[in-house]
Amino acid sequence: MIFWEIAKRNIRIHMLRSTLAMLGIVIGVVAIASMGILGNSLVSTVSDSLKSVGDSVIVTPYSGGGGGMGSGGGGGGSSSASLKITDQDYQQIKRVVAPNVATPVYTTSDHMKIGVGSDDIVATMYALPAADVPDIMKLQAGDYNNGNSGCLVGSTFANDHNLKVGSRISIGSDGSKGTLRVTGIIEERGMSFDISTDSALVVTPEWFENAYNRNKDYDEVVVKVKEGDTATIKTTIEKQLNKHKDAKVVSVTDSKATLASIYSTFGTVTTFVTAIGGISMLVAGVSIFNIMMMSVNERIKEIGIMRSIGTQKREVMSMFIYEAAIIGVVGSVIGGALSVLAGYAISALMLGTTKYLFTTANALSVGEGVSFGIVICLLCGIYPAWQAANLNPIDALRHE
Repeated sequence: MIFWEIAKRNIRIHMLRSTLAMLGIVIGVVAIASMGILGNSLVSTVSDSLKSVGDSVIVTPYSGGGGGMGSGGGGGGSSSASLKITDQDYQQIKRVVAPNVATPVYTTSDHMKIGVGSDDIVATMYALPAADVPDIMKLQAGDYNNGNSGCLVGSTFANDHNLKVGSRISIGSDGSKGTLRVTGIIEERGMSFDISTDSALVVTPEWFENAYNRNKDYDEVVVKVKEGDTATIKTTIEKQLNKHKDAKVVSVTDSKATLASIYSTFGTVTTFVTAIGGISMLVAGVSIFNIMMMSVNERIKEIGIMRSIGTQKREVMSMFIYEAAIIGVVGSVIGGALSVLAGYAISALMLGTTKYLFTTANALSVGEGVSFGIVICLLCGIYPAWQAANLNPIDALRHE
């Protein structure tokens, strides 16, 4: 095609100008695609970290103020006043969520020592029924704790303190609350809405109640929803325990709804940073428009000659659109390739992992960036091409 060859010739003649225009497109595509890759990788990281808790409903004591009655009536003790969930409250929760399992949880933090002569450290400790432990956490080593002298430890805690199955931990200042033997190491769970075990210990309720003088006044209840919907379970618990608007007993969190909110927030952030990248693309588009207008003004006489020998308007127009297309396609493809490298670097530096780089969502982000770059170039080339095609041939021949 002769007009395609003419377009390539003109780009070669003005190589520096064309290269600078392509560079603007490259930068724009990299900015858009790499920001999309970062946003998608963030969502994937959070999704992986929270995938094990998307089926949970977490019940905690209501702390919104106001000394209301407990769920058991006038003398039943107030969860909101003591900031604990009473056994009576727990039994109600257990009944209304059946056949789903409701697990009562104690939590505290305490001083402890690992081995003779070790430094004193402070760590979080959870206590929950041994029968419910496998529903909430999995082990990477050892066995679930079936005795009051044993405990489970999180993987991060075990790695930080070089703990293995069989290691012993002295609890309390100078071991005042006794010594526990590590019977199992919990798989890494990452971020969690219910209990964060990675840097914590898990003991039996019997040991905890004896060591801390607690008698079935729980810090939270975790409901693993295997039948029904988390939103329905949440509503049911609230209706049963928070019967009085001015005397709420518990706060109920639907992990699935919280996850949806987190994903929505990340989506908004991704859109925002991608839009910032889009600004650089628009700047590149203005540069393309300016270059194309310069190309038209420099070649007015050439256009006049072409028109005088019978070249049609659409053929003149296509010649300039080809120029814009070549700049757009080459710049966008180079930008797409570089955006993968930029996404790799950003993921490695900001997230510490690149395992989420090669995903469908990221491929779409790169494709969108490349497509946007090509479309911007074509749009910015249409008006200069139209202006060139509509020059008066006689006036164009007289142009100096």
